[in-house]
Formats: sequence, structure tokens, C-alpha cells
Amino acid sequence: MNQTKNNHRERGEGRLQSLDFFRGFTMLLLVNGGVLHYFAHPQFEGTIAHAVFTQFTHPEWEGFHLWDLVQPFFMFIVGVAIPFSVAGRLSRGQSWSDLRKHAARRSLILILLGVTLDAGIENFNLTFQNVLAQIGFTYFIAFLLIRSRWSVQLAVSIGLILMTEVLYRLFPLEGVDPFVKGKTFGDLVNRIIAPGSHGNWASFNAVPTAAHTIWGALCGQLLQKEFSETKKLKILIVGGFSALAIGYALTPVSLIIKKICTSSFVFISGGWAILVFALLYWIIDLKGHKRWTTFAVVVGMNPIFIYLFHPFIENAAHSFTGPWINLFFGWTSQTFVEVLILAMGWFFNWFVCYLLYKRKIYIKI
Repeated sequence: MNQTKNNHRERGEGRLQSLDFFRGFTMLLLVNGGVLHYFAHPQFEGTIAHAVFTQFTHPEWEGFHLWDLVQPFFMFIVGVAIPFSVAGRLSRGQSWSDLRKHAARRSLILILLGVTLDAGIENFNLTFQNVLAQIGFTYFIAFLLIRSRWSVQLAVSIGLILMTEVLYRLFPLEGVDPFVKGKTFGDLVNRIIAPGSHGNWASFNAVPTAAHTIWGALCGQLLQKEFSETKKLKILIVGGFSALAIGYALTPVSLIIKKICTSSFVFISGGWAILVFALLYWIIDLKGHKRWTTFAVVVGMNPIFIYLFHPFIENAAHSFTGPWINLFFGWTSQTFVEVLILAMGWFFNWFVCYLLYKRKIYIKI
């Protein structure tokens, strides 16, 4: 049975439901309509809710919250899918030249979408901070390496992290400091190539976090191997814990800062991505516990659509349900009403994806 599954995956004939679930669940976190952020507001400070839901915000600078894992998860997931996509296209008779053209076109579209989404209309701002733009870059790097030996891919990923570390610490310009907000090498790059950047999020993050997509591709290639499932899981678990150990070991010399994707952050977030994927792969694909996954899979099958259109769906949901919720629940509390309205935006996002899923409509690039 396992051999049949592996052969099908290598030919691109099947899907990893664990990957669709992982993608969908991560997307549901991202398009939560503000529900997960609501209790992180200052007026709830000192409450249990505030302590819990602060984990769904980014630290102002140094530190690590659960919310910091969303973008690394996306980049990792994109990488896992690459070897299966390549195998599928090759099985349909496409050449490597065709694949390179497709990858280059897809990368360019993702970058343009990301830049456009952040640019605005009235006050145009050129940035490279959007997750789609960053993924467009990391995806193409991982694709170009896909035929290389695993050791080469791993070495390149480590090299990108080391190169970033060197540039942040040794760039020969007065006033540049590796960990001081507003004075980092990433801030310098923003001022040069992306003057519309905001919030100290470094456009250069695409370089070190390419490691996440490369590691994802390595994990996808591992699952295509004719190894026992036990061996595959062991490799994933060892790889995940190794990345975590390296990341935390680096914290005395490399602060955990998501906004500039320090070396410690890249390893820690990458380690968590590998471990979460290993757990989901074991539960969903190996143990066959799939029925409960549908709620996230329906979103995971249409990630581009929901990412692009969730603000419009949320606004429509709020406009439609807001007056009714106020009418029937206004007697409760303002907090309850506001959370319920936000939750309806979240639900409508899911429901649109569900309708697309039932009709087998999948928006792809």
C-alpha cells in the first residue's frame, strides 16, 4: 500500500492531504477577520484572553510569538509542493525547459501581485514586503535547485543564511547596526529598493527565508523516496529538532527578530514548520485520519483566491451581517457584538472557499 502511494506521488497522481490541510489551516489563521487579534488590544491587558491572543500578533521587535510562524509556514508549504508539481508535469510530457518557463512566469506573477497589493492606488508605495512577493522569489530559488543533490540544496540554504548574517554584521557603512531597529542592513536595503516600506519589515528577508522553501522542497523530495514511512518520519523529526536546536543555540549571538529574519529566527521557525508537517503527515496521510480535515482542506485548495479576495469578502460580510447582529445581540455587550461581526467575516471567507471546493473550481497561477 505504501509503495503504491509513493509511486503515485512520484508520478504526480495524488495529493498530500496533510499539505492541503497545513496550507488551509495556515490560511485560515491569516484571514481570521481580526477575531484572533481582537483581545490583544490594550483594553484587555491583564486578562487571560489578552495573554493568549497576544500570541496572534507580532512582537514590536525582539521576541517570538506563534503569529510569527504564519509566513515561514507558507514558504515551507510552497517548497513541499514543488517536487510533486514537477513530477506531475514531467509525467504529462513537459520538458525541463517548459518547467523553467512555467516557474519563471509563476514567480514573476507572484512578485507583481505582492508588490501591487502593497503599492496602493492613491498613494503609491513601492515595497517588497508582501508575502506573495517574497514567496515569488523563494519559490524560484528552490525550483532552480530541485535537481541538485540534497546536500547541495541544504548547503545553499545555509549559505543564504550565513550571507545575510555577514551583511547585517559587516556591511561597511557607518550607522548600520545588526540588531537596532531602523539601523539594520535590512532598513538600508528598504530605503534603496523599496522606499515605501513600512514597519521595519526588511525586503531582504526573502534571501534568508528562501531556506524555508528549500527545506520544504527537501521534505517533499524525501516523501517521494522509496524509504519506509518510519524512516521518512524519523528524518523529518530529526531535521525539525535539529533546526530548533541550532536556532536556540544561536540566540546569545543572534536575537530572535522576525522583522529582519535573523539567523536564529529562520532556524527556529523552519524547525517548527518541519515538525508540524511531520505530525500532520503522520496523522492524516499515514494513519488515514482525514474526515476531520475538510474544514481546512477546502481553503487549502484555493489559497491564492482567498488571499487576494478575503478583504472584500470580509467587508461584504460585515456590511450584511452587522445590522442584524446589532439588532438581535445588541443587548449583550459591545465586545460580544464586535467579535461576532468579525467572526462572520471569517466564516464567509471559509464558506466561499467551500462553495468553490464543491464545484471543483480552483484558482491557480
